[in-house]
Amino acid sequence: MSKTIIVSNRLPVRISEGADGPELQPSEGGLATGLASIHKQEGNIWIGWSGLYIADADQQAYFRTALKKQQLVPLFLTEEEINGFYEGFSNEVLWPIFHYISTYANYDINNWETYKRVNERFRDAVLEHAEANDTIWIHDYQLLLLPGLIRQALPDATIAFFQHIPFPSQELFRLIPWRSELLGGMLGADLLGFHTFDDVRHFVSSATRLSPIHSRFNRLEVDGRAVFAEPYPMGIDSEKFARLSVDEGVLKRVRELKQNFDGQKIILCIDRLDYSKGIIQRLNAFELLFSEHPEYLKKITLYMVVVPSRDTVPEYRRLKEHIDQLVGNINGRYGTFDWYPIAYFYHGYPMEEITALYNAADICLVTPMRDGMNLVCKEYVACRKNLDGILILSEMAGASKELIDALIVNPNNIHDIRDALLTALDMPREEERRRMENMRALVFKFTVHHWARLFMNRLKEIKSLQQSTKARLVHEEINDRIISAYRQASSRLLLLDYDGTLVGFHDDIDKASPDEALYTLLNALDRDVANHMVIISGRKHQTLDKWFNGTRYSLVAEHGVWTKDPETPWRLKSGLSNRWKEEVGVLMESYADRTPGAFVEEKSFSLAWHYRKVETGLGILRANELIDSLKNFSSTFGLQLLDGDKVVEIRSAEVNKGRATLDILHGNHYDFILAIGDDRTDEDTFEVLPETAITIKVGDVMSAARYYVKRWQDVRQLLGSLIQ
Repeated sequence: MSKTIIVSNRLPVRISEGADGPELQPSEGGLATGLASIHKQEGNIWIGWSGLYIADADQQAYFRTALKKQQLVPLFLTEEEINGFYEGFSNEVLWPIFHYISTYANYDINNWETYKRVNERFRDAVLEHAEANDTIWIHDYQLLLLPGLIRQALPDATIAFFQHIPFPSQELFRLIPWRSELLGGMLGADLLGFHTFDDVRHFVSSATRLSPIHSRFNRLEVDGRAVFAEPYPMGIDSEKFARLSVDEGVLKRVRELKQNFDGQKIILCIDRLDYSKGIIQRLNAFELLFSEHPEYLKKITLYMVVVPSRDTVPEYRRLKEHIDQLVGNINGRYGTFDWYPIAYFYHGYPMEEITALYNAADICLVTPMRDGMNLVCKEYVACRKNLDGILILSEMAGASKELIDALIVNPNNIHDIRDALLTALDMPREEERRRMENMRALVFKFTVHHWARLFMNRLKEIKSLQQSTKARLVHEEINDRIISAYRQASSRLLLLDYDGTLVGFHDDIDKASPDEALYTLLNALDRDVANHMVIISGRKHQTLDKWFNGTRYSLVAEHGVWTKDPETPWRLKSGLSNRWKEEVGVLMESYADRTPGAFVEEKSFSLAWHYRKVETGLGILRANELIDSLKNFSSTFGLQLLDGDKVVEIRSAEVNKGRATLDILHGNHYDFILAIGDDRTDEDTFEVLPETAITIKVGDVMSAARYYVKRWQDVRQLLGSLIQ
């Protein structure tokens, strides 16, 4: 029976130092809550670091036994591994780069080597427990290499990865010296989940620009395997916060807080100590509010909770000192003997105290400089059962894409934050209620349990898609069936595309001429009198004539505009007009002029705009713009637009490979038909052939073909096996 293996840097429990030594404590994190329903299913396990350096072998054995009862498998890292893997590479390279603060990055190669080694330790732990049909769900930036490492050991495994922090633009990601290795690791997954569509877009851009990976929207082709990158905004356990909000102990604490701040509005912010949280800018905005609007003195209080984090690291220690100084200055300047503008607390709190604060606060101020999701804002909304309270939210937090009824601010603009505070302090009760009602509906619908269920269901769909695609791959058994049918046939038709099918693509289209091996292969096929071989291409007829002059096989050029049978001259399809070419050509040339590397190829009755040499993102952008501009011409002149592999072609709608194929079939009978092609134009051929025909697509994108092969080299190998 298959199981799910969850893998994360930390286990959903904490091993902490107690009075009598290390002891187990449950974790209250969002991930632990969200995956609890999956983790607790019979047979499932969770693998992760114990969170504490434990050198004693007996203590390790004790915790292994204790954790096994909770379906947990601990890793015990050495002090060197903790420093290099977690404190070092994860938090000194990945964290600052992924949060767009590249100046804090420290590219220490020793930390990189430790990061690799610890990811390998996680792989070994997974392989000790994984079986063929298991699902492996890996979490977050500390384990970017792990999907690829497991894929190498288990090629057919079901592997998912979720990124809980932002993914940076490729301009930033490429700063990392080991970017290729990190991408290769991530692409070992079948499904990559991110909080926002922006993160998906950045990842796809990095994968296609920094590695030889092709994509179609959010689908990437990796070694013949379809990999999907998709947004899955993480929710919270809303019902848990709703229940806590009516707990008697919590309600008592809410009354105490309101009494302590009687006559004042409480503005709450809760953050971990980190330079990505925008704490300094928030304090500056608060000071600006008082300097310009002294009428709010003694009427509002900023209740600021900062949870300690890595304050032994120099950057964090300096941040803590800066916060302390700013709070002291503001309280000193505006405070009185019976009131301070900022109530500042530098320590963590249990969930009950946090829930009380959420219920007591009139305004929640969440202004990170960059955040993957940020669940504080959702927790605040879940607690506001009376439909009161106002949320001010940074546009740089992933949650801002969902909680659009919050007051959205730019965290770098202290005037923007000040204005949002003024709006919140003066907001009519009816508007406050409307905004909160909308946000609560969303938070209670898209919970963390919904997030986990949605993600796992999608993973199953993707694996099913991969399996159905894999079943059509021309493997040894299918290859043998094709050979058997070929040998039994007495009259055969072979329809072969050229570029991308018989030869690979070249940046210079004139350099993709046939090599001696291809001539030898085609001539050997042609010598069999039972074969009628046709090269059916989008190339100019002059080019095909130059390459295949003197051969005995048929040629179809420009998708069917020109045809040539052995020992006969070229024939032009009748009734075609090219009056449109001059006007359309001017437009296409204008796009080529402003797109370095693009060029226009003129054929008898078509024009092709090639962007093989253009920078990846720019080429796709210009191609889409050109297609939009050409749509009017296609309807006016009766033309067809083709979006091919790094080429946009416009031609007469009366011409395509499908019609050329029907002309070949007309009046002829074949008991074996083989058609092979690699792009959209070949779909026309596949669609008109009888069901008994063997149709093969080069590449595993969606196709009308019955089978596919991965590369053009596989086409030559298949054709060679027919000869043998």
